[in-house]
Amino acid sequence: MSRAPERADRAERAPVSAFLAVDSGGSGIRVAVGVPGTGRMAKASARESVRTSERGIDPAHLMTQVAPLARALAAEAGADRIAWAVVGAAGFASLGDALRAELPGALGRELGVGTVALAADAVTAYVGALGPRPGAVVAAGTGLIAVGTDLASWRRADGWGHLLGDCGGGAWIGRAGLDAALRAYDGRDGGSAALLECATERFGAMAGLPARIYPRTDRAAVLASFAPAVGACAAHDPVAAGILRAAAGHLADSAAAVCPADGEPEVAFTGGLLNLGAPLLDPLREELAKRLPHATSVPAEGDPLHGAVRLAADLAAGRCDVPIAPTMLNLVTIRTD
Repeated sequence: MSRAPERADRAERAPVSAFLAVDSGGSGIRVAVGVPGTGRMAKASARESVRTSERGIDPAHLMTQVAPLARALAAEAGADRIAWAVVGAAGFASLGDALRAELPGALGRELGVGTVALAADAVTAYVGALGPRPGAVVAAGTGLIAVGTDLASWRRADGWGHLLGDCGGGAWIGRAGLDAALRAYDGRDGGSAALLECATERFGAMAGLPARIYPRTDRAAVLASFAPAVGACAAHDPVAAGILRAAAGHLADSAAAVCPADGEPEVAFTGGLLNLGAPLLDPLREELAKRLPHATSVPAEGDPLHGAVRLAADLAAGRCDVPIAPTMLNLVTIRTD
């Protein structure tokens, strides 16, 4: 039986356009490529986080990781080109100048993208968790940032990085746990023998800890890697439990700072920090009840990559249902002439 008609059909069919969704965080990059209206989607990830410098987030380094993944995923999804892209990046609000200046053009040149949305990872976290509904979302992973909206404008709290803020996030908890370990090592008040044992097992002798952490370009991720140990110790160690209670207070503070004061807003939390479980979530519920009695706490519908996918699908449909703001969500149409 001849296959010539089938080959002709493939040759004559219209090119299949796809969207690209990127979630760039402190612990790596996740990428999805989907074909609108078909349900076809392919995903991949890279563990290396994007570098930052005096220019902020490095657009060239982001592209070296995203571009090959995007090409491979487009082929896997059966797409001929990538027409729309959404990039959600940790630190975008404060460190995104170079991304805003250079990334849309790079996406256009290397992948043929025509429309780009650049977003703070808090925005993609919000859209992933709540969609286009008023409320507040706290994205708590390696770092921590809260955003809220009444669908007319955005409000933001924290997200200032592990040296200046991100209070209650993974790096903050990990650093507090290591502080307690070093206090026990020194014999100072406030130390935790349990956390000292965990830190020694994880990092080696405490005397060498500064040399193992300070020179690292991924310090935040290294600090956050100790947060699960704090969570594991909390059930039997009062110092660890106190660290998580303090973290819960910081998370609730950030949610309260951005949540709309009127109506019946929803509040959701997203990010890997939630995996610490009851030692963090139980005091968090108590703090939210005190600070936001008018809001309803709801589970997140999805994560930041899900939010980037939602935004990208909306772009492909010609709409955007959340506020546009320079440091939170940028839309760029790339000229092809």
